Amino acid sequence: MKKNLKVSIVMGSQSDFKTMKVAEKILKKMGIKYETKIISAHRTPKRMFEFASSAFKNNIGVIIAGAGGSAHLPGMISALTTVPVLGVPIESKKLKGLDSLLSIAQMPKGIPVGTLAIGQDGAVNAALLACSIIANSNPSVNKKLNNWRISQTKSIKKKPK
Repeated sequence: MKKNLKVSIVMGSQSDFKTMKVAEKILKKMGIKYETKIISAHRTPKRMFEFASSAFKNNIGVIIAGAGGSAHLPGMISALTTVPVLGVPIESKKLKGLDSLLSIAQMPKGIPVGTLAIGQDGAVNAALLACSIIANSNPSVNKKLNNWRISQTKSIKKKPK
């Protein structure tokens, strides 16, 4: 079992970063090493191929891939690696991210991508899911994730004011 796995946050373009940067905050809080890259399935296919095909040997434990529109990035990466891929649909102007969501969710049998909610909520949950995956082999992350959940529970008031 590999130790000290990192999470890779990838996105198709610079404009996707405003959605994906919230994932960085969660990973930082949990003490998980991460990297953030722009990789376009359509505009930088060689970069995408090199990244995905070397992800396992580069000690990447989870890939969070944000993509909008046709949203091919998560699926194309998943086709090239056995590392778990979590897809975050980026909200689009015309269809409000529904196009991205359906593109990521409707993967063909045999090429799995865990699909999260559209936008920043999806990016936060992708980071938390990545933490859960890493926590399976990292007791420190497991403890931080449990503490985060306890804190979240305590933050909910019992009665409205």
